[in-house]
Amino acid sequence: MSNLGRRERLLLADLLESVGPEAPTLCEGWTTADLAAHVVVRERRPDAAGGILLKPLAARLARVQAEYVTKPYSELVEAIKVGPPAYSPFRLPGAEDAGNTVEFFVHGEDVRRAQQDWSPRVLDQELSEALWKRLAAMARINGRRSPVGLVLRRPDGQTAVARKGTPVVTVTGQPGELLLFAMGRQAHATVEFEGPEDAIAQVMAVKFGL
Repeated sequence: MSNLGRRERLLLADLLESVGPEAPTLCEGWTTADLAAHVVVRERRPDAAGGILLKPLAARLARVQAEYVTKPYSELVEAIKVGPPAYSPFRLPGAEDAGNTVEFFVHGEDVRRAQQDWSPRVLDQELSEALWKRLAAMARINGRRSPVGLVLRRPDGQTAVARKGTPVVTVTGQPGELLLFAMGRQAHATVEFEGPEDAIAQVMAVKFGL
């Protein structure tokens, strides 16, 4: 990968800037201001960001993020453009691509696809392959809540097993769409299904993600 994280960062910032602070997102209950605050806190407040994954820290994260939402929206967007401060783990070599390419791609689509006039984004091969590589590596973590077997398949036939079991639901789509699906955006991902209808319904009802 070459500067994909930086590229996705700037695209996300541009999207946030273009729609303003009160626009809807695919993140339940969040406006674009909430999403922008989340991104900034994740990079600039490591003392609170652990609450994204650790439940004991979730209340602190909520408090800090609520504080950041009250900051001027333009400042939040500018902070996203500028990137993390020197003390942030995201400033370590390689961390921008490894830690942010997926994060910013998904959140960019959270903004894009929540707007009434949204149009699909055409991904270049470099980004598609990078997203697929990350998806394949984390498929079983993201798919662990599936009540049935779950296979993610690209149109070229490459697959990633998200959950072993029977019956099996196979989800086919481009890497970016499969990533959105595996990150809990099932209803907004352009994918096709193979498998029993009741099993597909169960997969659609699950909250995937970390």
